[in-house]
Amino acid sequence: MGNKLKIAGWISVGVLTGALTTVSLQTVARGALAPMPLEELQQLANVFGLIKSDYVEPVDEKKLISDAISGMVASLDPHSQYFDKKSYKEFREGTTGKFVGVGIEISFEDGLVKVVSPIEGSPAFRAGLKPNDFITKIDTTSVRGLTLNEAVKRMRGEPNTKVILTIFRKDENRSFPVTIVREEIKTQSVRGKVIEPGYGWVRLSQFQDRTVEDFVKKIEEIYKQEPNLKGLVLDLRNDPGGLLDAAVAISAAFLPENVAVVSTNGQLADSKFNYKAAPEFYMRRGGADPLKRLPAALKKVPLVVLVNEGSASASEIVAGALQDHKRGTILGAQTFGKGSVQTVRPLGPDTGIKLTTARYYTPNGTSIQAKGIVPDVMLDETAEGSPFAALRTREADLEKHLESGQGSAAEDPAKKEAREKEREIALKRLEEEAKKPVAERKSPEFGSDKDFQLAQAINQLKGRPVIVSKTLVERKEEKKDN
Repeated sequence: MGNKLKIAGWISVGVLTGALTTVSLQTVARGALAPMPLEELQQLANVFGLIKSDYVEPVDEKKLISDAISGMVASLDPHSQYFDKKSYKEFREGTTGKFVGVGIEISFEDGLVKVVSPIEGSPAFRAGLKPNDFITKIDTTSVRGLTLNEAVKRMRGEPNTKVILTIFRKDENRSFPVTIVREEIKTQSVRGKVIEPGYGWVRLSQFQDRTVEDFVKKIEEIYKQEPNLKGLVLDLRNDPGGLLDAAVAISAAFLPENVAVVSTNGQLADSKFNYKAAPEFYMRRGGADPLKRLPAALKKVPLVVLVNEGSASASEIVAGALQDHKRGTILGAQTFGKGSVQTVRPLGPDTGIKLTTARYYTPNGTSIQAKGIVPDVMLDETAEGSPFAALRTREADLEKHLESGQGSAAEDPAKKEAREKEREIALKRLEEEAKKPVAERKSPEFGSDKDFQLAQAINQLKGRPVIVSKTLVERKEEKKDN
């Protein structure tokens, strides 16, 4: 495994929605020696020539080639992707958990950017930005009319450059400019605390470079505060994935040494591999084993894992490993169902492609591709139910998604019709919800005292009754439309 990691560099896994995907950075373009279909390549060259000579206005040759590559890769499945210079840089920033910016977690509200929280120690934190501040301008550009991604891009930039944010502080009823100098920001993917005497909660929002180290620190903090921990909740809700070695490490933190965590299988010889709960499968080159610092009691502490439709890929690896080994009870909703592995191959110094190269399997040999992890106990989001669950997209809903390779049934037309009706009802509810004041429609924060699912997880750990969902049911894998 050590030699394999030296070749691969690092591996990651994740979901489509701007998050990470399963990745292995390798510099060898294995397909370069494959036989080429000369007739089709000649057609491609002819089309390129016709566009260059006959199109209504001049075209950028490099962009034309880039778009052709992008279309070819994107036609394969939802997770294969061509990276141009800009998107390649953004992708690598996402996997490291580092970026250059001002250091705030933000959301969109009433057409403006709202500060959810400044990252502790960041330039925005030092500049005095507060939760619930609104950003109305970025330099001279009004935020109204921009998308959230566009606003983020304007706030990011090169280190030591300045950006002027115009802030509206509602509780003081005033607007004022703040000049912030951008710097490298390290995002925090681990949160946690003692919920009540004897019971802890650790939330992973993504699997990044620093996640394992931050997880160990958080567990150390919890055990320092509560040495006789009676139960722990591992919260993977809305965790879209990240680095595979981090997922293996988090699994290994709870499992006996050397048991299977996940396996992969594809055409390439090095895509057929078994990952185990042992240091050589997750340690970085030249680094120490971070899990050695964990309290021994963590291997035995009663464990509940919270998941939902937004839990994907790396988080599904962890949930699947813990479920198959009966190490913890999985609570929540059926997960996203991304069980495919992507390999990132550089095409040059600043471009590359992300290509699906394998499927991954839980320790029992089950592919969760287009199906997901089915919880041991189905939970609604709130005491009133999960009114918008039908609107959530899963892997099986994506065009061109891979099937599991383990057989699937043709979709029952009646079930498809019923699902469409559920979506129509949920859309009407969403429209009604949008009419309410913002304060009334805000979802309870994960980890707060109003977090219904967390309360049920604590009940499970205490052996108390859990309010099981009366509406959520397992969604079987179905054959996709061709």
